[in-house]
Amino acid sequence: MNQKQSKANPRRGKRRPATSGPVAKADQRIGVPKSTGKNTPPGLVARELAVDLVVAVLTQNRAFDEALTAAFAAPRYADLEARDRGLARQIAATTLRYARPLQARLDSRLDKPLSARYARIGAILLTAAAQLCRLAIPPHAVISLAVDQTRYARAGSHLDKLVNAVLRGLVRDGVSVSSDRETIRETLPDWMWLRWVKNYGEATAQDIAEASLQEAALDLSVKSAPPQWAERLNGAALATDTVRLVPGGRIEDLEGFASGDWWVQDAAAALPARLASLTVGPAAEVADLCAAPGGKTALLAATGARVTAVEISADRLQRLAANLDRLGLSAELVEADIATWNPARQFDAVLLDAPCTATGTIRRHPDIIHLKRESDVARLATIQASLLENAVNLVRPGGCLVYCTCSLEPEEGEQQMSAFLVSHPEFEVMPIEPGLAGIEASWITPEGYLRTLPAFTPTIVAEGDGVSVPRGMDGFFAARLRRL
Repeated sequence: MNQKQSKANPRRGKRRPATSGPVAKADQRIGVPKSTGKNTPPGLVARELAVDLVVAVLTQNRAFDEALTAAFAAPRYADLEARDRGLARQIAATTLRYARPLQARLDSRLDKPLSARYARIGAILLTAAAQLCRLAIPPHAVISLAVDQTRYARAGSHLDKLVNAVLRGLVRDGVSVSSDRETIRETLPDWMWLRWVKNYGEATAQDIAEASLQEAALDLSVKSAPPQWAERLNGAALATDTVRLVPGGRIEDLEGFASGDWWVQDAAAALPARLASLTVGPAAEVADLCAAPGGKTALLAATGARVTAVEISADRLQRLAANLDRLGLSAELVEADIATWNPARQFDAVLLDAPCTATGTIRRHPDIIHLKRESDVARLATIQASLLENAVNLVRPGGCLVYCTCSLEPEEGEQQMSAFLVSHPEFEVMPIEPGLAGIEASWITPEGYLRTLPAFTPTIVAEGDGVSVPRGMDGFFAARLRRL
């Protein structure tokens, strides 16, 4: 593949030291086996990984995916089998989704909350509660391993009897965490729930919350023949040209990965790039702004566009390049700040997938429940507006601008576009029509914008025998504009 990489106006934030993160803090535990072996209780290392991930999010305020990547790269977990990695991820994700109601159950068994010094013990209790109350893992295994973990902890090893008593109390009392309306509401921070009720109504807010707590399907964008790939991979073909699978196992082991026939991309996340491609046609010049990890760039390149992918992070740009290499696709890669990037040329289409609160992607990123604040909505809306101001200069007359975010908040979608159109009368809305790229009428706003919700599911056009793929999709907003 012939890739060109250039640099222009880089603006990087502070980089974390390479040793930061949950797996680097060896002083948090003592004597824990580094890999499975005859002296290691089965499942212990997987539980330690789950606790590391929960600590990373709840104590260190790190993104779940970032913590997961760092953990998998650490020597401590290098030999962990794929099955145990999957179990650890499931335990940690379930814990983060239901952390609030789980913590309430634990607090009812404690005389007083654990101090910050014992944050790891709190995470051990929380992950054990998730296994008992949500995942139905046998209590004797959960409690025994949680006690072992506590004894290995540097701070709090003397609390092993407390951990044993609290967890046995949960089992004895039959305290479970169901998926009823009250519990689902309890999982979310108040600001998020109240916003959804205000903007969508209580019934739809409830549907959004319930769908956001479900494990997301594995969606693939394929280069060609989605129905055939759905059959080969025993999944479903969606009207959006996405292949949907039941998640499980290593993605790298699936047919077509090594040969570069597809890439992972949520059905909703693929729609903005499809809109841009269908609007300007093949062989168009397209700028993909905030391009990493590369799903949009790949989709555009696969349809024949000449893509310039712009990303401010050198590390993310390298991952994008690696993804394109696997897929056998090419693009011009530019490391730059899109708020100031000036390539001295214009494009047939510009796709701006702006940084946002990402409240539409909680299914895949349960850390959002804990890491985002209501103040982030206005802060990010200001950043989006500034990025749009530079993006308009990149669109040639008659060209197309597609703006999108994976946020459910109107300030980052509909209201952002309303303000933009007032200050930029040289642009007009190109209303999205039902059926275009598999988009359904219920996903289109009165203004002609795209608005998907986590409770929506694309039409399934073909499904393998005996297969029932998960429903739902990411919450996305997209507007398609033309420069007059």
